[in-house]
Amino acid sequence: MYGILVLIIIVLVVFYRFKLPNIKGAIGESRVARQLRKLKDERYKVFSDVLIKTSRGSSQIDHVVISIFGIFVIESKNYRGWIHGSENSEYWTQTIYSSKSKLRNPIRQNLSHIYALKEVLSEFGHLTYHPIVVFAGSATLKNVSSKTPVVYVNKLFQTIMATRDIPNLDIEKVNKIADKLRVANIQDKPTRKLHNLQVREHIKDRKQKERSLICPRCGGNLIGRVGKYGKFYGCSNYPRCKYKQSD
Repeated sequence: MYGILVLIIIVLVVFYRFKLPNIKGAIGESRVARQLRKLKDERYKVFSDVLIKTSRGSSQIDHVVISIFGIFVIESKNYRGWIHGSENSEYWTQTIYSSKSKLRNPIRQNLSHIYALKEVLSEFGHLTYHPIVVFAGSATLKNVSSKTPVVYVNKLFQTIMATRDIPNLDIEKVNKIADKLRVANIQDKPTRKLHNLQVREHIKDRKQKERSLICPRCGGNLIGRVGKYGKFYGCSNYPRCKYKQSD
């Protein structure tokens, strides 16, 4: 009986360890969704967990809000600790006590999603896009420098409302764009599973290149340099490629 109890505990610990990121992510997404449900007006069409295909591959977007004031593209993060970063950095830093770890710059991630949407919605001509990065966990934003709004989840609705000025789309066009995105949004589970696998492989390959001092953007060599903020590695193809990583 004791052996069975120990086995159950081990299974629960392993399950919790591997499922924790998904659980945390789901909690964060529910907090964001709660804010977006406040957009009850017919002028706002809300899409969550959008997967679209482009000429450069697939792109998964946390939330898209189509409105008469433009298209809001929302990247949500669920972190704890202190978050440091700037708009042009390759990576941001998460600090928990004395431990530091890197995360991809969420503003750059969101920008790639906007590029994907522009391709899918190209038939509608010029559209106004509003990128927003929202932190839904317990993280504290420290030394975050950005023109793009980076906000806590309880400020998301307020941030969207703050962009209301002169409408640049009418309701008819909002509905047409929503219909287009609804059709483009891939719901097929095997395709979504493949996308997630490709993302993991891309991250693994990127980290391997960085460890080997190979630029993950263009394949150039990463060379040790010294700047006003200290030592870093920069791409040998600078200024054509401006990739850099901390020492």
